[in-house]
Amino acid sequence: MNAQTSVVADDAPGGHGAPAAPARRQQAWTCPFCALLCDGFGLEAGADLRLLGSDCPRAQAALAHFGAAPSPAAPSVDGAPATLDAALDAAARLLAASRQPLIGGMATDVAGARALYRLANASGAILDHAHGDTLMHSLRALQDRGLFYTTLAEIRNRADLVVCLGTDPAAHYPEFFRRCAPAADGAPQREVVFVGVPPAGNLVLEGASVEYQPLQGDVFDTAALLAALLARRRPTAPDAALAALAERMHAASYCVIVWEAASLPAHGALVAEAVLRMVNTLNRTTRAAAFCLTGSDGAYTANYAVSWLSGLPLRTGVLGRGLVHDPVRYATAPLLADGAVDALLWVASLAPPLAPPQTTLPLIVLGHPALAAALAARPGVVFIPVSTPGIGAAGHMFRADGGVVLPLEAVYADTLPGVAEVAGSLLARLGAAGKAKADSRTGDGAIGDATTVGGEGAR
Repeated sequence: MNAQTSVVADDAPGGHGAPAAPARRQQAWTCPFCALLCDGFGLEAGADLRLLGSDCPRAQAALAHFGAAPSPAAPSVDGAPATLDAALDAAARLLAASRQPLIGGMATDVAGARALYRLANASGAILDHAHGDTLMHSLRALQDRGLFYTTLAEIRNRADLVVCLGTDPAAHYPEFFRRCAPAADGAPQREVVFVGVPPAGNLVLEGASVEYQPLQGDVFDTAALLAALLARRRPTAPDAALAALAERMHAASYCVIVWEAASLPAHGALVAEAVLRMVNTLNRTTRAAAFCLTGSDGAYTANYAVSWLSGLPLRTGVLGRGLVHDPVRYATAPLLADGAVDALLWVASLAPPLAPPQTTLPLIVLGHPALAAALAARPGVVFIPVSTPGIGAAGHMFRADGGVVLPLEAVYADTLPGVAEVAGSLLARLGAAGKAKADSRTGDGAIGDATTVGGEGAR
């Protein structure tokens, strides 16, 4: 883990006081804008924040939404400017009046996710992430079959064959290949095979050869066919190139299958299960593992925090009879479409493109200041601008490879509150009203349940 040093003006105040002077430079900045959490970058502040040590287009696009000094954005209620206390009071009233709220978006850090879970306990809310659909591809495979995942360090040090199934990782995770490039000190020569999605341009990877194979049918067909070939169950007319790839995977000393949850269509968990079958087959005679690219905008962070606190993942409701998990019916889109919830608290503290879905329900948004303009014309909206972890506030987030938590250092001392602070203030305002609401809930909720754990719902 790299040491991190922030350099700001000597007279920059902390907390939520007057705006701080612009940061001049920050060394070893950890980027919060994708699940790789690259921690070797730097920032330079002039008129804006400029990325040092990388040309990652994803990080640069996100940084374009931030200035070199804290934002002066103010909360609003029904489009009219309001004080923070007035906005918090209005938001608390909406939550107290709701019979079944939904806490969605959940783009925040560990402290924010923990605070939102406590708020869900008091308000009887269902919890889901903006990327819940893609997160469920891997989560449902884990629930049904288990998973065998590797880490960036393992790929870097051990992998001699990397198979990218249905994805070009660099398209959405530009630093992926750099992060897991073969280590210089004796790492094996690597082959990278793209199956189904060709690499962009004339990709050249240091210490690796690159090749492309088309899909055989769609991604489901290809995954099933490759799993059968690895298990020595040969189809009637196997594709010669895919059959040869299966033999190379058997011969590899450490094969890694990389897939991207967001690239899969509906029922993508079937591909995740096929990847697991491949890994299980290979591990009978050699070493193999999978790596899933997903979890950005705090999706992994929110899921791990909620799972740690409740014993269940996202798409869980805190109802009167306990915790209820349903990965299908507790998804944001059907909940809103079916009228199964009557209020939405949307959290998008990282980047403004993560706007709340269109809805006529009472809406509370804790988000990037740039969301204010899009919400100004929507009635029934309480908007509270919040600080971004890794820009205006310190924090922690989970990386794409699971058990790695990285600290985020602030670039400047923000004037905006963090998600955890706002959620804590809402919880305090709910107070006795929230307790009475929890005690009065029948537990039936707005819709049925699939998995219920009683007794720990309202800690």
